[in-house]
Amino acid sequence: METIRVLIADDHPLMLRSLRLVLDGSHQVEVVGEATTGTQVLPLVESTRPQVVLLDVQLPELDGFSCLDRIVASYPKVSVVMVSATDHPRTIDEAEKRGASGYIVKTVAPEEFIEAIVSSTQGHGFVAIGLADPGDSHLKARDLAVLEAVARGLSNKESGKELWITEQTVKFHLGNIFRKLEVANRTEAARVVFDRGLGHTGGPNAGSERMPPATTRR
Repeated sequence: METIRVLIADDHPLMLRSLRLVLDGSHQVEVVGEATTGTQVLPLVESTRPQVVLLDVQLPELDGFSCLDRIVASYPKVSVVMVSATDHPRTIDEAEKRGASGYIVKTVAPEEFIEAIVSSTQGHGFVAIGLADPGDSHLKARDLAVLEAVARGLSNKESGKELWITEQTVKFHLGNIFRKLEVANRTEAARVVFDRGLGHTGGPNAGSERMPPATTRR
C-alpha cells in the first residue's frame, strides 16, 4: 500500500510531538509537514501537497474551521480530519457540514488516528471517532463490525485488512468489546451479541443472519 502523505496542524507542542511519534511509527503514513498556527496551514498545503490534513479545531491566528473552509475551496482533493478535545455534537456536525472527511477526539487510542487517516482516503464518507458511548454496554458500529469479522473466523490481521484498519486497532476494539460486555474472549462476545440482538441494523434479532456461529480463535 502506498504511504499517505499527512500534514499535522496543532498548536500544542505535546500533542504535536505525540502525533508525530504515532504517525512516524506507522508504515501507512508519511508526515510531510507541521503547522502550529492557522496561517501556516494553507502555505504548507501548497508546498508539501499532503493527501490528508490533521487539523486542530482550535488554532491561533486562524481557527481550524476557517482553515477547513479554505482547504476545501482551494484543494478539494485533500482530505481534512478535524481534531479536537470536544465531542460536542454541534462541533462535529459543523465539521461535516463544512466538508471535513472525519472528526477525531484527542482522547482516543493512538492507533485510531491511523484509522481515521486511512478511512478519510477511502471514500467511506464522514467518520467521527472517539465519541462518548451512551452507556458501557453500548457497542459502536465499528466495534460491531470488528466483532462480526472475527466471529466469522478471521484473524485480527485479516479483520483489519477487510475493514481498512490496522491489526492494533482491531485489538483495541476487541478490548473495548470485552470490557463493555464483561466477557473474556471473542467467542463469548459473539455469543452475547447474537443472544441479545445487539447488532446495529435493526430490531431485537439484528445481526443474527449476518453473524454465523463464532469460531474460537484467541
